[in-house]
Amino acid sequence: MFRNLKSILFVIVLAASLSRSTAGGFNGAWGIQLYSLRNELATNVPGTLDEVKRWGVKNVELAGTYGMTVEQFKAQLDRRGLKPISAHYPYDEYRTNLDAIIRDAQALGLQYAGCAWIPRDGNGPLDEQKCREAADVFNRAGKALARHGIIFFYHPHGHEFQPYRDGTIFDLLMAETNPKYVHFEMDVFWIVHAGQDPVALLKKYHKRWELMHLKGMRESTPTGLLTGQTDVTNDVALDTGKIDYAPVLREAKKIGVKWYFIEDESPSSEQQIPESIRYLKK
Repeated sequence: MFRNLKSILFVIVLAASLSRSTAGGFNGAWGIQLYSLRNELATNVPGTLDEVKRWGVKNVELAGTYGMTVEQFKAQLDRRGLKPISAHYPYDEYRTNLDAIIRDAQALGLQYAGCAWIPRDGNGPLDEQKCREAADVFNRAGKALARHGIIFFYHPHGHEFQPYRDGTIFDLLMAETNPKYVHFEMDVFWIVHAGQDPVALLKKYHKRWELMHLKGMRESTPTGLLTGQTDVTNDVALDTGKIDYAPVLREAKKIGVKWYFIEDESPSSEQQIPESIRYLKK
């Protein structure tokens, strides 16, 4: 009887241990940002997309169509079962050629269309005037896209965290954009690069974050900078580097982030992306 009791206790402890180890597991909808493979796509779209498929990727985010028409690129994706979820378009396109973005997004079947950079004067800071101008552009774009069932988002790069009053320019951008039409994509790397806390920002603006970029940061990477620029070799696989992703992913799941895209801009992206995929799956 004592042996049976020990066996029962062992099973209970093992089950509890397994429950703890899987309870925080990642189960979000994920894909990769194809900009990670921009150099490869520039010379060989079919072969590069074949590689993406071999990695087990089902969903992608776009940043261009690499010399192909939108229809041609969509056909290449369809042949490999790769679904385009979102895409980045330049700021000036949203400002002056919004109808073209809407046409492209519809042709691709996108759920989201976003912007990843607000132009500045040279390398100067993003000031209040430029921020308010951008907010107007984003509000207009978001409303127009929403009429076609497409969600607009902005992807900050770090230069939005210039001090402003009792907060930052990013706080002003949040305040001046309509939550109904303007959502956000958090690139965890760029948030940390700017000296910000991604978990705190997820909590502060939880209803605004719809998407997330996942990339590791090399231990030696300087942070606290507001440039939105760094050497691309500072991108590393998710299970390495200085960013602890466990609390970030837990908070993102808690607030309802809907899509997670691995992005790796380094020359080693073909080697590192599979490592990052394994990190998410394990």
